[in-house]
Amino acid sequence: MFDVFTQMAALIASGVAWRIWTPLGIPADTSRQSLTGLVYVLLLPALVLDVLWSSPLGLDSLRISATAVSGILVCMLLAWLIYRYAYKQCSKPTAGALILAAAFPNATYMGLPVLEHLLGPEARAIAIQYDLFACTPVLLSIGILMATLHGDHNEKFHPLATLVRVPPLWAAILAVGLNSAGVPMPEWLDEWLGMLGIAVIPLMLISLGMSLQWSAWRRHTLPLLLPVVVLQLAVMPLIATLVGGRIGLDGMTLTGTILEAALPSMVLGLVLCDRYGLHTSLYALAVTVTTVVSLVTIPIWFSWAS
Repeated sequence: MFDVFTQMAALIASGVAWRIWTPLGIPADTSRQSLTGLVYVLLLPALVLDVLWSSPLGLDSLRISATAVSGILVCMLLAWLIYRYAYKQCSKPTAGALILAAAFPNATYMGLPVLEHLLGPEARAIAIQYDLFACTPVLLSIGILMATLHGDHNEKFHPLATLVRVPPLWAAILAVGLNSAGVPMPEWLDEWLGMLGIAVIPLMLISLGMSLQWSAWRRHTLPLLLPVVVLQLAVMPLIATLVGGRIGLDGMTLTGTILEAALPSMVLGLVLCDRYGLHTSLYALAVTVTTVVSLVTIPIWFSWAS
């Protein structure tokens, strides 16, 4: 496990180094947007299509989704209560950013490399289903609704219009349809999709490093971030353990689902914070802190789940 996290840390550190030194004069945020755009539009849909087309789908897919949704909604509710009543000094944009950070894990950007390295390539299907069958629909509906209520913006809220603009989700729907119909994947297509998909994990980890920043760090921000760390890295995997075990998940699938729930805050939230007028720099700090702490907590949850 040490070797796995060393390799991941090295890729994340490469992104951090780019943010610090900006080689070729290209800012890290510009490079990150280009990398994530490439992954989001082309490479990740190829990986999703490749994995879900050939993976066994059944009741466990529903169980993974139900477990993920349970953790997201419970943590979102707890975060809303905490920042509404225990941290009354929080502005609405600050509270909205922290609620997002506490409720949505980095299910794809960090989930894919974590599960593949710890559980094997077959575990990639768990990360993809956890994200596209639970996190993404909830984020682009309830998550955006929460952001619109807390943010300072003029954006109109159209959840269906937002969902139909998610390329990996369309790839997942196509893959599930082909899988269910028993359509065999052509060998040439399998090789081509695999060639595209192999680039997803390193590029995701590098772009994650580019997104990490401490610019919002102040002495008074630590108490604000504590609920995010506890909810995201402790409460959510605990919910996954309880719910997943009770509804029939077991073995590698349960372990992978727990690890997905134990991941740090998602990077995609930065886009929502910018778009809906939430506290973007504080959200970025929450991603940074939870990512660093997760390098300690993920091995603990892996040992527990195993």
